Amino acid sequence: MSFPFADVSAQPLTDLLSLADRRAVVTGGAQGLGKAIALRLAEAGASVAIADLDQAAAAAAAADIEHHHGGRAVGVAMDVTDAGAVAAATDDVVAALGGVDIWINNAGIFPSARLLDMPDELWEAVFAVNTRGVRNGAREAARRMDEGGVIVNIVSTAGFRGVAQGLSAYVASKHAARGLTRQLALELAPRGIRVLGVAPSYVPTEGNIAAAQAAMAAMAEAGINPSGVPSAMTQSLIGRLGTPDDIARVVLFAASDLSIVMTGSTLLADAGETL
Repeated sequence: MSFPFADVSAQPLTDLLSLADRRAVVTGGAQGLGKAIALRLAEAGASVAIADLDQAAAAAAAADIEHHHGGRAVGVAMDVTDAGAVAAATDDVVAALGGVDIWINNAGIFPSARLLDMPDELWEAVFAVNTRGVRNGAREAARRMDEGGVIVNIVSTAGFRGVAQGLSAYVASKHAARGLTRQLALELAPRGIRVLGVAPSYVPTEGNIAAAQAAMAAMAEAGINPSGVPSAMTQSLIGRLGTPDDIARVVLFAASDLSIVMTGSTLLADAGETL
């Protein structure tokens, strides 16, 4: 069996980093970490599709990316939990950009509820986005990557350990996404598709800040001291929290030929938190 991954040792660094002529999809890309990733991919030369539940926000983010980098960017509506919607949106991306070479499974949710109080519907909703959404995106990307490609799953340090009270669904879903990354790498290698995970620690984005505040409020209402929530999310050995762009640069490495020898790994981008 032939595995079509080239030896790029003779290529200059600029070519290894370049994403020129490649087409990238970033789910949950309208703001926060997803938008930061899309900006770096576009800067490296990729045409970018911002896929988000909020089509207007996706279109605005795409317009901003085009303004900053001058390349092609489009916004599409996508519900990652709906396999049919993901397939239809991916068809729209292919029609607009001509294909898919890079797919970033970034969309995720992280509501807080203690196990004993958690409705079944909330557990299912977390897995629908954080795990089934990864499967849906990876499957539609792989079906269209006729000449190989790269899939990057945004996992989280929660895919390596427990985090804080109230996050059992999130932690379990991210462990599943990390395992899925390994299995997808195994299954898709013969098609020339690499699959990597990137696991950030807590990064202050709009969604993360709101989620942390909601988690602390819920714990306080239940009579639990919420002081452990921020400390669990901000353990850093580099003297500061990571930024969205810190994570975006790791994703750029994973998506580029700089990492062509890597597949199946999940890269910790956690400022030393997970030791």
